Amino acid sequence: VQLQASGGGLVQPGDSLRLSCAASGFTLDDYAIGWFRRGPGKEREGVACISGSDGSTFYVDSVEGRFIISRDSAKSTVYLQMNSLKPEDTAVYYCAAEGNITSRYCRSRWYWNHWGQGTQVTVSS
Repeated sequence: VQLQASGGGLVQPGDSLRLSCAASGFTLDDYAIGWFRRGPGKEREGVACISGSDGSTFYVDSVEGRFIISRDSAKSTVYLQMNSLKPEDTAVYYCAAEGNITSRYCRSRWYWNHWGQGTQVTVSS
């Protein structure tokens, strides 16, 4: 299982950004995929996750309505569309994969065993 996150950068408040997580070594639809982030001085938290089986999604309250997680099975890639970005969204964003769990396990990083490297997102004016 390999995951490659990309798409981070420096943006202004209110801007949009799309992160990509390219997956290899497994069938995307067989795994739940999650986006997690670690802000300055904070613990790593689950932001948005998508189940492999039925594509059901979970969002942490702070991003509900602003972020959208989606997957393209043909490209073996999961995306995180981030809209209306706020300074508090500044963090290193990681994608993770795990089989036999659903998006509801987004609440805890301890259930996820496969991680990609992080990509930095900075929201600042």
